[in-house]
Order: sequence, then structure tokens, then C-alpha cells
Amino acid sequence: MIKIETATKIYSNNSPKAVDSLDLEIKDGEILGLVGLNGAGKTTSIRMASGIIIPTSGRVMVDGYDMVSDKVKAAARVGWIPELPNFEPNAKPVQLMKYFAGFYGIDAEAAEKRITSLLSSVGLSNDLDKKLRNYSQGMKKRFAIAESIIGDPQNVMFDETLNGLDPEGVVFIRNLMFDMRKSGKAILLSSHILSEVEDVADRVAIINHGKLIKTLTRNELRTLGKTIVKITIDNYEEACLKALKEFGEPRFDGHDIMLSDLSIPDSEMARIPETLIKSGYRLREFTPMGETLEEYFFGLIGEKQ
Repeated sequence: MIKIETATKIYSNNSPKAVDSLDLEIKDGEILGLVGLNGAGKTTSIRMASGIIIPTSGRVMVDGYDMVSDKVKAAARVGWIPELPNFEPNAKPVQLMKYFAGFYGIDAEAAEKRITSLLSSVGLSNDLDKKLRNYSQGMKKRFAIAESIIGDPQNVMFDETLNGLDPEGVVFIRNLMFDMRKSGKAILLSSHILSEVEDVADRVAIINHGKLIKTLTRNELRTLGKTIVKITIDNYEEACLKALKEFGEPRFDGHDIMLSDLSIPDSEMARIPETLIKSGYRLREFTPMGETLEEYFFGLIGEKQ
């Protein structure tokens, strides 16, 4: 678990706070999505959480260890995959991984087995003799993942790791995060691909101008913003739209009824299908849907600017 407690980061007196009194928790066994515009403070927050930089004020706790006063123990429990991995271009993967293994005190025999297993798990077992300068960007990201988790950290942060990946690479990282979550690790995913964050995250934290402005749970993600209800009726007729008028603005799109601008609270949503069934309509589907995370995000950011 990572707890960022009232953390502020100021790079210079002449610039605004990169992060401003941020409170954020990444729990064990969950994927936390971190979203925000460029310059919102996402990467600064991740760098503080991984120990690359220290907060100007506030603190970062990693599994109970303070990232400043007990940095060695805290940093050893964090794996960080940056957006643009940068390694010695003439190095080969196995040799470089052995070098990294030394930082974690892994003996030679155990390191050999773990390196082989990790590089195979990220799909690089056929490219071990290549120098890293000959790796594609996607291959470098896969290597960065293997490198970052060689010490089997409890907390793993993906910083815009999905950017520039092909669909196969996105699926690979998604499944890797699910496996890590299942094993009880704390996962943070920072990404501009909001649809992907919406699909995988257990909670989503929205940051703007260095401040946390909203945290959404999985349930809240399902019905963001204005709710629209999708209704499918086997024996549709135009008269059923009149029956729905008391609940909002119904329209038929050729296949389904879309009911928007609801005039009832969520607690009374069950009245809609009850009314249709009592009127003799055969209801096949009744699905409340909210805005997408992207729609909600830009609406929220627009309100906060």
C-alpha cells in the first residue's frame, strides 16, 4: 500500500505548485487509475511515490515505511514503469537484469532463474541476444516491466505505459495488471487512454493543477454524470414512449429506446420497468448507463478551470 499524505511539490519559487496538498492511497489488491491533463501533476506524484524525488512538504508511506526517512526499504517495495524507458543502448537484456538483481541482493542462481522467467513472461524470450538499441518501443516497455519487478515489489506503478503500444501490447499489460491485483499487489495506472482506465480500474483519481479533485469507485464509474437508460422491448409500439414520458425524454433509435434527462432519482429507477410490464410490454433489456469517463472527465475539468 502506498499512502501519499498532504504532499506538495514545488520545483521553483517562480512556478506554481506541481502537486498541491495531495492525499492519495493505492490499496493492496486494487488498480487505481490516475488521470489528468498534461501538467496536472500525475508524473510528479508518481516520482514522489517511487522515491525519485522527495516532496517539498507532506510525506509518502510505502507499506509503512517513510520514503524519506527509510528510503531504502520503501523504494525497494515499489516498481515503476516510466512512459519512455531509457537503458544503456549497447546492453543486452540478461546482463542488464543481472546488474539490477544485485541491488536487491538476489544471489546468482536465483537471479538467473528469475530473469529467465520474467523475460519469458513479458514475451522477450526470443530476443535475449539483441542489444536494447535494437528493441522496438513496445519491446523496451516490456523489458522495463521485467526490470521494474525483478525484486517482486508489492506496489507497481504504470506511468503512461500504454502509450504507443499496439493492441496486443495493451492486452498484455492489462492482463499483467489483473494478475498482479489477484496476487494482492497495489497497482497504479496513469494513462491518457481514459477508456482503458475505465475498463480496468477499481477506483479512479482525477487530478488537476496538482490537486485531487475527485475519486470515483467502480460502482460510480458505471453511472457517471447524467444517466441514460437503454430499454429493449420485444413488442415495441410508439405508444410505449408516452408511457415513459413521466420519467424523462424517450426516443426510439430503430432498435432500442433511449431514455434521457431523467426526472426521477436513482432510488425510483425500478418504477420504469414496472410501468412497462404493467402496460403489457415484454421487456428484454433495461440498462442504466452513465457518461463515459472521458465525457465526465472533461466536464469536471471544465468546471474546475
